[in-house]
Amino acid sequence: MIDAIVSVGLPIDETFEIKKQRLIPACGLKGGEKRLCLVTGTHGDELEGQYVAYELARRIREQPGCLQGIVDIYPALNPLGIDSITRGIPGFDLDMNRIFPGNEEGSMAEFTAGKIVRDLTGADLCVDVHASNIFLKEVVQVRISEQTAEKLVPLAEQLNVDFIWVHGAATVLEATLAHSMNSLGVPTLVVEMGVGMRLTLEYGNQLVDGLLHIMANMGMWTGETKNPKQPIISRDPSQVEFLNAPCSGLFIQRVGHGAQVEEGAMIGEIVNPLTGESQPVTAPCQGMVFTIREYPIVDEGSLLARMLRGQFA
Repeated sequence: MIDAIVSVGLPIDETFEIKKQRLIPACGLKGGEKRLCLVTGTHGDELEGQYVAYELARRIREQPGCLQGIVDIYPALNPLGIDSITRGIPGFDLDMNRIFPGNEEGSMAEFTAGKIVRDLTGADLCVDVHASNIFLKEVVQVRISEQTAEKLVPLAEQLNVDFIWVHGAATVLEATLAHSMNSLGVPTLVVEMGVGMRLTLEYGNQLVDGLLHIMANMGMWTGETKNPKQPIISRDPSQVEFLNAPCSGLFIQRVGHGAQVEEGAMIGEIVNPLTGESQPVTAPCQGMVFTIREYPIVDEGSLLARMLRGQFA
């Protein structure tokens, strides 16, 4: 069943709509079913979640008798941004993930955010899928604020991710969808993975495996599931090392994404196409590379990689 949760008239006889697909048990609803919401497409240049939405729906439709709960899939919270390959809401110069919980009596953007929050309210779990930008690639990870870590880390551990990053919440995070829903009592996990404007099918399939696993633990899915990965968890900000470009040029990656490296290992090099010179980029510590530069052109100071300090099995 597909419903429009937001519908607003636009100029030139057009309509702005945000739609969701609701999947329910083949035998119908009896009352008391658990509800999981998968939301994505808040930023129009982040497409990794589009594949996750498709693949989760496909797998459920393959085994409809295994679904024992309600799954609501919201593939595009910012459809105008996705249509125009724009991170924010076109015409408003506005990051949609900075206007929650919204206001149904406010502007179009605030009204939209308010309607989304209303529709998500009451869910047993919400998973908010994001990608990186076009410059950086991220391993499949969940990012959690310190204030919600006690409640959310055990849920994130079931989601088949590589990394759980618990971090201090900046003021701006209070305007995100995840903060608003967690404040309203809906456990909401923020997934970051892949790269902007691209699909990384390996990562998408990994996350869908995790979604089915957590649904099984919630009593929503009786089909076969895979045991989730044991994620690395970082609670200490000093564990994260940032590698920035020492000069301008072309960054050539020399390690695999997610690689565990020794101190001094070659992460990559910055080359100068004019002079033929190169500048090595080495690991400042032993650890895991969980962010790597995807777009090769860099300026001095550009972020090249993020590493989690330590030795991991």
